[in-house]
Amino acid sequence: MPQEEMLEVKKTGKKLTIGIPKEKSKFENRIALTPQGIELLVENGHTVLFESGAGEAANFYDRNFSECGATIVNNNSEVFRAEVVLKISPFTNDELDLLSPGQTLISLVQLHQQSRELIRKMMDKKVNAIAFELIKDSNDCYPISRSMSEIEGVASIMIASEYLSKAHNGKGVLLGGITGVSPAEVIILGAGTAGESAARAALGLGATVKVFDNSLKSLRELELHVGQRVFTSVLYPKAVTKALKTADAVIANLRYLQSGLSYMVTEEQVSQMKKGAILIDLSMGQGGCFESSICTDFAHPVFIKHGVIHYCVPNVASHVARTASIALSNIFAPMLLQIANAGNINTLIKEDNGFSHGLYIYKGILTNHYIGETFSLPSKDIGLLMAAF
Repeated sequence: MPQEEMLEVKKTGKKLTIGIPKEKSKFENRIALTPQGIELLVENGHTVLFESGAGEAANFYDRNFSECGATIVNNNSEVFRAEVVLKISPFTNDELDLLSPGQTLISLVQLHQQSRELIRKMMDKKVNAIAFELIKDSNDCYPISRSMSEIEGVASIMIASEYLSKAHNGKGVLLGGITGVSPAEVIILGAGTAGESAARAALGLGATVKVFDNSLKSLRELELHVGQRVFTSVLYPKAVTKALKTADAVIANLRYLQSGLSYMVTEEQVSQMKKGAILIDLSMGQGGCFESSICTDFAHPVFIKHGVIHYCVPNVASHVARTASIALSNIFAPMLLQIANAGNINTLIKEDNGFSHGLYIYKGILTNHYIGETFSLPSKDIGLLMAAF
């Protein structure tokens, strides 16, 4: 006999409690979720605990979040009791004291800010820790790192323009020049996402742009994406030195430096540059690209050495914190919905290889071999662990 058709019943998923604490780092002005992102989560039945004042550095205020359904709390210990704790900067020792086993932590990992004791403490807490800069998308790209790099590339040209002007006691040079006046020369070291964005912004202003990278593939892709021919070269030391001597602004974003070196541009090369030129080091989070680089902050972002202005703030995206926060929220809000729809983090780790790529601690077990080697800690393969749990 004919039978009734059985339609698939949609999974209801799980309702999450998400905690957004206030960032304590002096370098961090961004917030992980904007009011619009929180509104999306609340409309899907999730609870968001938001620490009072957490969004002020990005010009988002408590009333903006409460109107979108967030629960504003004054005690950060309550925020750190949430099932999922989402923040930007790495967890500090004091913040780890507030955590409980089984919680899911999402933040940057930034190994230069970590220590063996902090990683060990996270393992002892039996938490699930995810480094959002390591999460991949369906195209095998890093969406958060790419988005922040785009912002840093454009922001670096804005910053260079500011410090070349007399407003900041610069040379008084217009980055793009005008009819009858030669444009400023911008050197970009690294043809990655940040370098490409910086090149596009500088070319849009009319500056002369030269790009250096050891990857010919990256140089070709940069020209293709920019849509015009620009001066490109492999990182030959003599070619770089010659270019630096005439440069007005140098933007560096070299994440993978030569073995045994913590910088690419030597102090001697910097000393031969024009007085009043500006260096912007976008790789301070990885140790810097210039031998003369010294980490600075937004209160005192620059210093002068050999007559050259150095801008060495490690988190340039925070210079435009509101834009960066919106970009982050556009990624985090759907990601949290994905975790909820999966039912639990175990299911999502099994189903989504890109998400599991960002996992570095699972139920207190270190799953990132690089972190394990860096801090001499035992690590295990996540695939084997998921087969056991």
